[in-house]
Amino acid sequence: QVQLVESGGGLVQPGGSLRLSCEVSGMITSMNGIEWYRQAPGKQREFVARINSIGYPYYSNSVKGRFTISSDNAKKQVYLQMDSLKPEDTAVYLCNKDDHWGQGTQVTVSS
Repeated sequence: QVQLVESGGGLVQPGGSLRLSCEVSGMITSMNGIEWYRQAPGKQREFVARINSIGYPYYSNSVKGRFTISSDNAKKQVYLQMDSLKPEDTAVYLCNKDDHWGQGTQVTVSS
C-alpha cells in the first residue's frame, strides 16, 4: 500500500516562496511518475507538475518558470519549490503516485 503525506504549506505574501514536500511510503520502486496537483475552492483539481517516467520534470503553463519539482529517491520524498508566488496560486496542493493521493497541504498567497 502506498501512502503520501504532504507538508510545507502556509501563508506567504505575493512574490514569496514556499517549498512543499511529499513523503512517500509503501511499495514503490521509483519516484518517477509522481505528480503535484492543486485544488482551489470551487475549482477543479489542476495538474501542476510531474516527474515523468524517465525522470524529467514537466510543468503546467501556469507555473512553468516559477515552480521546480525534484525528488530524493533515498528519502522517498518529492519536493515542489514554488517561487514568485501569486494570489492565484492559492490552493490545496496534493501529490499523487499511481492514483494514490495524500491529504494535501494548504498554500495561501495573500498580502
